[in-house]
Amino acid sequence: QVQLVESGGGLVQAGDSLRLSCAASGRTFSVIHMGWFRQAPGKEREFVAAISWSGSNTYYADSVKGRFTISRDNAKNTLYLQMNRLKPEDTAVYYCAAQAANVGIATIPSAYNYWGQGTQVTVSS
Repeated sequence: QVQLVESGGGLVQAGDSLRLSCAASGRTFSVIHMGWFRQAPGKEREFVAAISWSGSNTYYADSVKGRFTISRDNAKNTLYLQMNRLKPEDTAVYYCAAQAANVGIATIPSAYNYWGQGTQVTVSS
């Protein structure tokens, strides 16, 4: 029903910036809240950031607070993640996700209905 495609990942050095995008297609009118998650090799998928439909409410993991900014452009059906002052520990596959249920913003993966294929972000020291 809803397809999500991430882009913008790549290889950068510590201290650099990167902007991830997530394009939504299909029945996008059913999407309410959206979020970003990441998963490093051998680690569990962890919450990064989430945003309400209107963009009025945002939530961030402590590890990225102050460095990352989540935003969305509903007219373009696109979600963004601006990542500044990147650190080697930010290296992971980043996934965007969409929440369809009319509930509050969730920070756990199981609450999201649609997922992208992921985009690799590698930060060298």
